[in-house]
Amino acid sequence: MDLGDYFNLGKKEIQVFAFYGPSGTGKSFRAKLVAQKYHIKAIIDDGLLIYEDNILAGRSAKLEDSYMGAVRVALFDDKEHRDSVAREIQKINLTKILLLGTSEKMVNKIAMRLQLPIPEKYIKIEDIATPEQIEAARISRQIEGKHVIPVRAYEVKEAGNFSSIFVSKVKVSLAKRKLLSRFFKSDEEKPVQDLNTKLFEKSVVRPSFAVVQRKNISQAYLARLALLSTHNFNGEIRVKNLNIRTSQTGYRLFVTIDVPFGEPLTELSGGLKNFVIKAIESDCGILVEDISIIVDHILIKEFEQSA
Repeated sequence: MDLGDYFNLGKKEIQVFAFYGPSGTGKSFRAKLVAQKYHIKAIIDDGLLIYEDNILAGRSAKLEDSYMGAVRVALFDDKEHRDSVAREIQKINLTKILLLGTSEKMVNKIAMRLQLPIPEKYIKIEDIATPEQIEAARISRQIEGKHVIPVRAYEVKEAGNFSSIFVSKVKVSLAKRKLLSRFFKSDEEKPVQDLNTKLFEKSVVRPSFAVVQRKNISQAYLARLALLSTHNFNGEIRVKNLNIRTSQTGYRLFVTIDVPFGEPLTELSGGLKNFVIKAIESDCGILVEDISIIVDHILIKEFEQSA
C-alpha cells in the first residue's frame, strides 16, 4: 500500500452539491435531472444513499410511521444509521455527491453528520422549477400524500419494506434537448450531451405518515360546488344527474349531462372533468379520485329546430 493512500494524501476532496426547497415542492422528482446536469452519480435523499439508480445504504424516511420520525431519519439523527452511510460513501470513493434537504441549514447538517465538506454549490428548487410546477407538486403532496423516491421501481420493490407504500412509477424521457424546459426553468448552464437520450425512472410512494384522512365534507356541498363549477366551465351544459361516492381517501363523482350542439364531446368532457376536479380540490383540500361523465343528449337550439 502506498503511504499516500494510507494517510489519505493526494485524494481529491468530495465536491458536495446541495439541492433544497420546502417539503413537497418536487425536489426528489428533479433530483436525478440535477445530478445528471452536474455529472453527479450519488444522491442523499431522505436517509438513503442512492448511487446510479441503486440504493447502496441507509434507511428511508418514507417508511416511518410519523412525520417527526421521518425528519429524524432524513437528518441522520441515529449514529448507527449515519455511520453506515458515511462508511459506504468512503468505500465507493466518490468525487461528487448531491444532498437534498428543505433548507441550507438542513443540508449543512447532513453534510456534517456524514463527514462531508460543506456544499460548494447550493441549488434552490425555484432555480429550476416554475411556480406552476412547484404548485402542482404541492397539490400532489398535500391532497394525495404522494412522495417520490429517485430510484427505479424495480429497486424499490426489491427492498421489501416498500411494497406496502408503493403506488406507481414515473418515467421521464429526455429524447430532445428542448424537452429540458419541462423540468428546468432556465437552461443558463447547458446540460451534458448525453442528457438528450437519458431515461429516468422514479418511484412514487405514499408513506404511512402521509396518508390523507378524508375530510367530512357534506355531499350536498360537493354537489353544489360541482354544479357551480360546471356552469362556470360552460353555462350551456345541463346537469341531469349527479352521484357522489366516497372511498377511504377521496371521492368519485358520476355526472350525466346534456351538451349544446356542435361541441366536440371528447374535448368538452375532458376539459369539464379537469376543471371540476381542480375547483373542488382547491376549495375543499380533498382528493377527487375521478369524475365519470356521461353525455345523455345533444341540445339543439329552438331556432335551429324551427329552421
